[in-house]
Amino acid sequence: MFRIRRVHIDTQSERVVFIHEDAVQLGELGFQPLDRVNVIGGPIGDPSSAQITGILNFCRNGLVAPDQVGLSEVAFFDLGLPEDALVTPVFSPAPGSLEHVRAKLHGRELTYRNFESILGDVVRHRYSKVELAMFILACALNTINERELVDFTRAMINVGQRLRFGPGLIADKHCIGGVPGNRTSMIVVPILASLGMTVPKTSSRAITSPAGTADTMGTLAEVALRPEHMRSVVDEVGGCIAWGGALGLAPADDILITVERPMEIDTEPQMVASILAKKVTAGATHALIDIPIGDTAKVRSQEAARTLSDLFGRVSQKVGLTVETMITHVNGPVGVGIGPRLEALDVLAVLRGQRGAPVDLRERSIMIAARILEMTSHVPSGRGEAEAVRALDSGAAADTFERIRRAQGERSLPAAAQCREIKAVVSGRIREIDCWRIARVAKRAGAPAHAAAGVRLLETVGNNVLAGDPLYEIHAQSTSQLASAEEYAHGHHMIYQIDRH
Repeated sequence: MFRIRRVHIDTQSERVVFIHEDAVQLGELGFQPLDRVNVIGGPIGDPSSAQITGILNFCRNGLVAPDQVGLSEVAFFDLGLPEDALVTPVFSPAPGSLEHVRAKLHGRELTYRNFESILGDVVRHRYSKVELAMFILACALNTINERELVDFTRAMINVGQRLRFGPGLIADKHCIGGVPGNRTSMIVVPILASLGMTVPKTSSRAITSPAGTADTMGTLAEVALRPEHMRSVVDEVGGCIAWGGALGLAPADDILITVERPMEIDTEPQMVASILAKKVTAGATHALIDIPIGDTAKVRSQEAARTLSDLFGRVSQKVGLTVETMITHVNGPVGVGIGPRLEALDVLAVLRGQRGAPVDLRERSIMIAARILEMTSHVPSGRGEAEAVRALDSGAAADTFERIRRAQGERSLPAAAQCREIKAVVSGRIREIDCWRIARVAKRAGAPAHAAAGVRLLETVGNNVLAGDPLYEIHAQSTSQLASAEEYAHGHHMIYQIDRH
């Protein structure tokens, strides 16, 4: 028997078990590093015994004593026993669902039952990070077909809980990403809610970008809501902007994201399944999907956008969600802030009608809100834009947003400690800003891990600049991250594509 020790290490969603190397040698447990083990707090074989499955790591120093089993934060929380409780570590075989993953790696098609088995083991934390990566790559390299995608989406929906908000129409929206600063959700939700619609908006944290909606909203309000808290906010205000990861909605997706993020993989099938599963499990009946296209966006051609739009339409129909798509064109970031706090400042400026608020962010938000109002028949055809503008200009949307903040739990965040300007090297007219590379600058500066880090654009598409004019600011919390972002920025002068006079 061993005593539990809580090891204060955040391993994201992976349960990690630590055992002193001497314990294995002296106790003849037969373990090796990265073995899968069951940690059991009670009689072995008794289904009522508290137990978890985790991935084993050895240590040789004082992290744990030879008579202790160390548990990472998530493992300790999931086991639910106090420190020093007695447990027994037992070797655990790999989950049977890994055979389906290996089959997919060899090009075989998977069924609904296969996906359900895989995702069930994923949410029970039976997969290591390596095995999660193997599944993601299997789907990415051997692209899943449409029948598989429908089954994958259904399995993602059914492995987890679903929220329901009564028999009425429930609206939602989502952007596929790839455009920094495109934080329309935080404006659209209060517009719609102020006009009497129910909009329980759930969002992911950033996968490959410097900020997701949940990251940005998290600088202004609590986003890790429990289901009952989310429901109370929606009942009170008509809408919310919450992080889906705290709600247990499509939980397999949130675990997969922890591996997709460092791998910077966000394939179309995984994206479609993730978005639609989150909409369905959050209780939505109708959703608008924004598909931006541009030379440096995630989707780069009209043809590719139409193909993706059609795929969303066909799969959503089969999972019981009414979806419309909107294809929009971009030549660079939307707004002037890139990174959670800086994007939040853009949102507040638009909602409050501040002088100098980003016009493009306002116009895109109005366009999206208008489309949702009309697609749901909440207002007559042709009246959506006027109603959305009225909600913004009257202050009703801003008031609704502040009510959402208070109901979720208001927050504020100070500016980053470091700031540095990047200047133009040539004179001319700005034709385009490279979305991918400017996002890399913001990520090197520390976004989204440091919510105040990122990039603030001083000049944007269409402006004329002279050599030596400041183009953008880098905001960072540490000098090392500022230096890393500057190094990347100076090495990629074509982030701003300037047509010389």
